[in-house]
Amino acid sequence: MSQQQKLWEESIIDKTPLPSGRKRPAGESTTNVVLSSHLGDNAPVFKDILKLYVPEGSTIADVTWGKGAFWKFVEEGTYKTLFTDIQSGVDCRDLPYEDGSLDALVLDPPYMEGLFRQTTGEMAGGGSHAAFRENYSDGKATEHVEGAPKYHDAVLDLYLKAGEEAWRTLRNYGVFIVKCQDEVSANRQRLTHVELINAWEERFYCKDLFVVTRVNRPGIVRLVKQEHARKNHSYFLVFVKRNPEFPKRIRPTATEAKAMGLVAEKGVLTNGVEEPVIDPPKAGSATEAS
Repeated sequence: MSQQQKLWEESIIDKTPLPSGRKRPAGESTTNVVLSSHLGDNAPVFKDILKLYVPEGSTIADVTWGKGAFWKFVEEGTYKTLFTDIQSGVDCRDLPYEDGSLDALVLDPPYMEGLFRQTTGEMAGGGSHAAFRENYSDGKATEHVEGAPKYHDAVLDLYLKAGEEAWRTLRNYGVFIVKCQDEVSANRQRLTHVELINAWEERFYCKDLFVVTRVNRPGIVRLVKQEHARKNHSYFLVFVKRNPEFPKRIRPTATEAKAMGLVAEKGVLTNGVEEPVIDPPKAGSATEAS
């Protein structure tokens, strides 16, 4: 053994790692995260959306409840729920709730223009699709009103008027969950999710978008020539109500959150988010890429 090796082995080496000077980031490596695209039913996606964006104990109004299909995986008692729909006599365009009284609102109205026909025999959802009409309408034809929008414009009009009520009844920074689907109407492509995002831009910040793709293949009766791709997916849009006094904010400041009862002890938000709540950067300032 060389003298150098002997000295090395006899030396007392401090194996304590030296500080790197860098702050160790919190969190852990994982693939167990909520994804934006799903194959299957709405209910599992809806449960993930609530878990991600709506704190437990929040007051949620589902104003198009129907058969409650969205809620079958949400444990009863997790939220304070208010279930209404047109069959129970409550129109989503005229809600019985006080201004700013809701933490979250769920909207899933009829998104097929075929359910807005003026005679029952021409309505969509007949035959094997009867369950669709049962869940998404009161089964009655739309009464003719002079000058009222028709076809897809009638669908869009319903969404927009329901959105007015959502804005009225939600507190600032409340969560607005909207289910919709694009459609071809009068042989024209109507991208409903884009129309809604654009129409609500000033009042609602679109925080997220989820795509739900059906498992079975949709069919077409009496196809002569296909002009557009057949829709086999729909969307959940997640909006946040803007504060009218500070419309550029997409989340409450610490002071606002505390005033609304959203801050627990030690300054931690009730939804478990521990990162600081700050305003968005001013135009032209440098930001860290997300």
